[in-house]
Amino acid sequence: MQNKGLVKLFALLFGLVSIYQLSFTFKANQIEKEAVELAAQKIPSSEENYHAKRSQEEADYLQSIATDTVYNMGVAKFTFNEVKQKAMNLGLDLKGGINVILQVSVKDILKGLANNTADPTFNKALEDATELQRNGQNTYLEDFFTAFDAIKGDKKLASPDIFYTKALDGEIDGSMSDDDVKVVIERKIDESIVSAFEVLRKRIDEFGVTSPNIQRLGTSGRILVELPGVKDVERATSLLQSTAQLEFWDAYKGEQFGQFIAQANEVIRASTEAKSDASEATAETEEDAKSSQIDDLLGDAETDSTAVAAVNPIFDLIRGVGYPGGPIIAKFESKDKATVLDYLNRKEVRALLPSEQRYAKFAFGKPEKDSDLIDLYALVGNRENIPPLSGDVVTDARNQFSAVGKSEVSMQMNAKGAKIWEEMTGNAYAQGSQIAIVLDNIVYSAPGVTTGAISGGSSSISGDFSLNEAIDLANVLRAGKLPASADIISSEVVGPSLGKEAIESGTMSFMIALALVLLWMIFYYGKSGLFADIAMLLNILLIFGVLSGLGAVLTLPGIAGIVLTIGMSVDANVLIFERIREELAKGKSQVEAIKDGFGNALSSILDANITTGLTALILFVFGTGPIKGFATTLLIGIATSLFTAIFITRLLIDWYANKGGKLDFSTSLTKNLFRNINIEFLKKRKIAYIISGLLIVLSIGSLLTNGLDQGVDFVGGRTYQVRFAQSVSSSEVTNVLSDPAVFGSADAKTFGSSNQLKITTKYKVNETGTEADEEIRKKLYDALVPYLEGISYEEFIDLNDEDKQVGLLETYKVSPTIADDIKQASLWAVIGSLIVVFLYILFRFKKWQFSLGAVLAVFHDVVIVLGVFSLTYKFMPFNMEINQAFIAAILTVIGYSLNDTVVVFDRVREYLNEHTSWDFDKVVDVSLSSTLSRTLNTSLTTLVVLLSIFIFGGDSIRGFMFALIVGVIVGTYSSLFIATPAMYETVDKSNKKKVNA
Repeated sequence: MQNKGLVKLFALLFGLVSIYQLSFTFKANQIEKEAVELAAQKIPSSEENYHAKRSQEEADYLQSIATDTVYNMGVAKFTFNEVKQKAMNLGLDLKGGINVILQVSVKDILKGLANNTADPTFNKALEDATELQRNGQNTYLEDFFTAFDAIKGDKKLASPDIFYTKALDGEIDGSMSDDDVKVVIERKIDESIVSAFEVLRKRIDEFGVTSPNIQRLGTSGRILVELPGVKDVERATSLLQSTAQLEFWDAYKGEQFGQFIAQANEVIRASTEAKSDASEATAETEEDAKSSQIDDLLGDAETDSTAVAAVNPIFDLIRGVGYPGGPIIAKFESKDKATVLDYLNRKEVRALLPSEQRYAKFAFGKPEKDSDLIDLYALVGNRENIPPLSGDVVTDARNQFSAVGKSEVSMQMNAKGAKIWEEMTGNAYAQGSQIAIVLDNIVYSAPGVTTGAISGGSSSISGDFSLNEAIDLANVLRAGKLPASADIISSEVVGPSLGKEAIESGTMSFMIALALVLLWMIFYYGKSGLFADIAMLLNILLIFGVLSGLGAVLTLPGIAGIVLTIGMSVDANVLIFERIREELAKGKSQVEAIKDGFGNALSSILDANITTGLTALILFVFGTGPIKGFATTLLIGIATSLFTAIFITRLLIDWYANKGGKLDFSTSLTKNLFRNINIEFLKKRKIAYIISGLLIVLSIGSLLTNGLDQGVDFVGGRTYQVRFAQSVSSSEVTNVLSDPAVFGSADAKTFGSSNQLKITTKYKVNETGTEADEEIRKKLYDALVPYLEGISYEEFIDLNDEDKQVGLLETYKVSPTIADDIKQASLWAVIGSLIVVFLYILFRFKKWQFSLGAVLAVFHDVVIVLGVFSLTYKFMPFNMEINQAFIAAILTVIGYSLNDTVVVFDRVREYLNEHTSWDFDKVVDVSLSSTLSRTLNTSLTTLVVLLSIFIFGGDSIRGFMFALIVGVIVGTYSSLFIATPAMYETVDKSNKKKVNA
């Protein structure tokens, strides 16, 4: 080997850089462990809600040392923030946290661009586009254009009542064609989505999450956000979805609406069907208190005492009133908010308002602390329902403490906003009225102005905030408002307890697999196997070092990718050692055999790894989250294993041989294994065709009848992983949850141990708001109460506890729209990999027959793996859903199968050129026989690795591993009995020159 000194230098440098990168991970882990121990000492487990308090204590401690030097490497010193940035990032499945895909509403953006027009054609096109989205693959904008073109008649997009507006003046004029307008609208939509992306990115930066990931997904308006380690999930989702529509309105005094509330109560009561006599059981003291509150509200307004005593739609809901001269009309319970607004906004009720209050806008405040009461306000509205001042004038916002120590938010406005603000506060001061500060239709505060007009645009928002609420509000205002609503169409929430278990199981599977492979190589190849093991250990160090250096995220499938890389990296060493054994068998000296063995194996090694790498690259492009992590580690592993096998193993073997050491590349037990084998594979191909034909027919038959167990990735829905104290019956829980009073339809499956279930439902699958999520979690808890042994709802949903043993451990939600897109992307990934592989093999072997044989074998493998899943998913004791992880397994199977096939094809090409006098039948049979040792050896080591992950690697990837195990077995068989025979059948055997590569 030339340039040995350069290889040594590179190996040394790569190793040192990897150790340097990984040292930050060890240091960060050490400091975080100290934070956990300090929090545990400070917050005893006897305290209520101690998990959340400890989490906050940990965060506070780490924040306090963020800029302190914590790692001293002599000339280089690093703060905790710098250490954390350089440490390896752990994914959701190892650390817990949240992964969401947000859909920015293009519909809302279009409405805004059209100035919320009432044009019937425009609004009908929006409705039609929404309907097209349910089953289509186009973006919302494409469907809108299609819907508009179908119904527009003589209407143009550049009409004054659509897009020829003041907001788009200078970009769109009335003379433009629809095609020209579409170009402008496409650009404006893209700008709005970019704006949404930046707003979310700023909010996440302010949120203080370590190693967040935010990506824009194509042009569909979707944004992926991953927040590993987040424990306050509700706070995170609220921050991501908040549109932050900050508005400033003048507010009426509460007593101005006393008469109106009385009249509204009578109108609604009169229009409602008479109910049965009011219950006589109501205590007289409660009735007196109720009457007293109503009297306070009505002031001097006259009422019929008999009407009050009767059933009153509004009065019966009142739980208190505001202070005299203040803006609060009355207090209600949060659960009655929608009912009260419905009453007050009815047409016949609003007709009761005097002309000067005709456009009054009713709004509620935030729930009071330690109670569920909310205040009702009346804002001074207008015909256009536009606030006098909106939040886009805010240039800066900060959380601070008031003079009495309460959290509040200070804000600074631009010149335009400051001028309007001065007018508003001046008028409020003169009239003795209030200004309501409204965020997303919730009144945060309605203070009176006591010092005159506020000039300069600097003021503060107070509203009995908690510290976190003040911080989040300031972050949202400072980052800006989303240009449209953003719905969570896909989300995964993983509790830290699952992450802790995943790390333990992943580490165990990794160590077991590594030990088995290291021992096998020594057992089979003796001293040379030991050198391969040293190279393999360096390979692992390099993989982790590169992952850390690139800032890549390590996931549980990523660990599986590394472990699989260990098994596959053996392949390069096996190929080299088997070729050296062949050269030694020809009588060559050890030095010559080593040189020729490495040289002759190089072509097969490169071809095999490139085909596997191509499928991994496709998986990286199409995959998201943990699957992208799997592809990342696989790609890195392929590159590092090539370097270590070709250069480091060679360096060690040459060093040992040059100093006089003798290498047999075998042991006494394996010396004659697979030697002088000459199997006539082609004569057995018809039997193989029959076996494969039966398997394919059986598989296709099962796919058509049994189908597949499609996960929520492909059909949409919500999935909950729940652990119980005792074993539970999945069928019994399915029946309970399928009751019409619960979800109507649900499916519970045992997931791992018998006390753990994976529950899936499509109940309210099209509703993406947090309210729907909360409702479904509550229904789930209420239905499961008999099995939960007394834990509260708060304990059930709490995901902060790293040692949680009972309750909700993970949630996963996918809307049907994105599920359809995921399914299509997965299909294209598989088809794309087949096309890419066909073209690569055609390029390398110059004959379409080789490509056809390889693709037929891969198709054979994929159909059989699908068939096995279809036949067995109903009774297997682990999850066998068809989801994104399964597609990753299929693509890995494709890569592995091709790896085997290419090695055989490479030997066929070599023998065709070496043995020109041989019949083509003999060339094929001898090629298969001579590579049999490598084929079985690699397959065995890979299977050992996969089995260790399958047994010890955790419940969440067991189905994934099972698919790979089946794929490796079938792939090994197909490379021998399908790929090569199929190539043989299509080649013109009468003229061997035609098949020479």
